[in-house]
Amino acid sequence: MTTWIGETFTSDAGWDHLETLVDIGNRMAGSDGERRAAEETRDALDAVGARNAQLESFDIQGWERGSSAVHAGDTTQDSIALPRSPSGEATGELVDLGYGLPEDFERADIEGKVVMAASNVPDYYDRFIHRREKYYYAVEGGAAAFVFRNHVEGCLPPTGSVGSAEAPIGEIPTVGVSKEVGSRLSRRFEGDDVTVEVDADAHDATSYNVHADLGPDTEEAVLLTSHVDAHDIAEGAGDNGAGTAIVLEVAKALAAREDELDTRVHCLVYGAEEVGLVGSSHDAAERDHDAIKAIVNNDGVGRGRTLKFYTHGFDDLDDAAEAVGDRFDHPAGTVPRLGPHSDHWPYVQWGVPGYHVMSETGDEGRGWGHTFADTLDKLEVRNLREQAILLTELVVDLADGDTEIDRRDPEEIAEQLEEEDLAAGMKVIGDWPY
Repeated sequence: MTTWIGETFTSDAGWDHLETLVDIGNRMAGSDGERRAAEETRDALDAVGARNAQLESFDIQGWERGSSAVHAGDTTQDSIALPRSPSGEATGELVDLGYGLPEDFERADIEGKVVMAASNVPDYYDRFIHRREKYYYAVEGGAAAFVFRNHVEGCLPPTGSVGSAEAPIGEIPTVGVSKEVGSRLSRRFEGDDVTVEVDADAHDATSYNVHADLGPDTEEAVLLTSHVDAHDIAEGAGDNGAGTAIVLEVAKALAAREDELDTRVHCLVYGAEEVGLVGSSHDAAERDHDAIKAIVNNDGVGRGRTLKFYTHGFDDLDDAAEAVGDRFDHPAGTVPRLGPHSDHWPYVQWGVPGYHVMSETGDEGRGWGHTFADTLDKLEVRNLREQAILLTELVVDLADGDTEIDRRDPEEIAEQLEEEDLAAGMKVIGDWPY
């Protein structure tokens, strides 16, 4: 029966929920808006036929922005604080390290200086360098402050958290500036003293994971996941309202196909992803990893039409995604490399099979993500519906009793991180688990 395809392609459930999420406003981890988004998601999952829809609370380090500034010469340049920056003021000579590659930090004397680095890496570089990695290279080198410069044009300062699990508040003040402001700072003030000023409130807070089930009541489960929190400066439409909308739309389609599921599908929408994968880390610490058949983590879907699956070296996941793409004659790219920066990772790092599902955009880096421009108008309902169809079929395949998915030894994961030059950065960030 293919009736479910037509129903999914004409469904408004996911898009309506996406509108609900973006209209809440601030969904920063630990905020009232994040709680409301979690409650709305719980209720929406219940409404489409999932059972046992409920919230689970957990404690987090809350953070609320106040003001920020970069004072250079007799000017004050536009900036936004990076979440979990400490409050404070630091003055030092401005050093522009360009892309902020590890070797750039190694060559430079940054002790007591204000370091600026871009949000991208050059085309020739073989891996992405996360914002936190650049920040902690600056900390390790004794910098007084860190300035994170966007590579996307449009006067859009980037956000994104710093801090670590052991020390949630970062060590030095840090701000994001637009590409244009960064270029101005470099041209006019490199080598001069500048001051970075951040005012923010750190406090105890509560976040929430949303749980619901579909299919038979088996101990083993396929986890269908996303995160509901977003940065406070925008609507969080692409990151990650769309991912949560996909989970809802897939759940609706699965509710109509429950008799095809041999394995329970557990919908799990995390809180506090944007501040260090806190919600997924909380769940991974409590969940029996042997009872997880596979994870389908949706973070970055809907921004383009073609799905991209990071399969983390699990050949069976690669085969399953390609098979669904072939069945629907729809492109579905697979990437076997490791990606340690979304909610699949607290499980995948220990050998649990997991996807990070994104979409191809043709852009470098996050695009509009983590900026004021992450708004609903950047997304299309067609993409959401098409991708929900493909992902529904994928989850049904993964839940099939005849589908076998081999796990990986954590030592193999660690070795692959070394081979892909990811280990050193994870160690400086404090994310190395082995």
